Amino acid sequence: MVYWKQGWTDVSAHLLKHGKGSYMNILFLLIPKATCAYVREDDTIRQALERMSASGFTAVPILARDGTYRGTLTEGDLLWAVKDLYLMDMKEAEKHSIMEIRHRRDNIAVSVNTRVEDLLSTAVDQNFVPVVDDRHTFIGIITRRAIMQYCMEQYFPRKGDA
Repeated sequence: MVYWKQGWTDVSAHLLKHGKGSYMNILFLLIPKATCAYVREDDTIRQALERMSASGFTAVPILARDGTYRGTLTEGDLLWAVKDLYLMDMKEAEKHSIMEIRHRRDNIAVSVNTRVEDLLSTAVDQNFVPVVDDRHTFIGIITRRAIMQYCMEQYFPRKGDA
């Protein structure tokens, strides 16, 4: 039995050793772009604030007009922008693009061909993993929760399920 506290490297090694998950298509875990909350790189700070407020998410992907993944926008990024740019008026927030502000950290995107076990190491430090096709076009996200649920079902089945 693998214990989670051993670390993600040990879990990945276990998955490879036992062959579980090696051929799992990550698209089964994907939340498609059509149902994802995201912002466009040319959106204003006000538009981003409104979209994030409506979605309830604390971080969303940033997409270019051609659909390519450009990075991640977080509530923290917006908060720092409001502070640094003195944006206490929403009209002022309409004058600034989200690409003008500093992004603390962008979530690392993975290819549609990535193996589930490789998602583990990527998802350790980010709550969602953006997925892109061969042209770097954003096709959706995989949440850390979905990855964890998959691993729990595959490697720690309930007694009645085994």
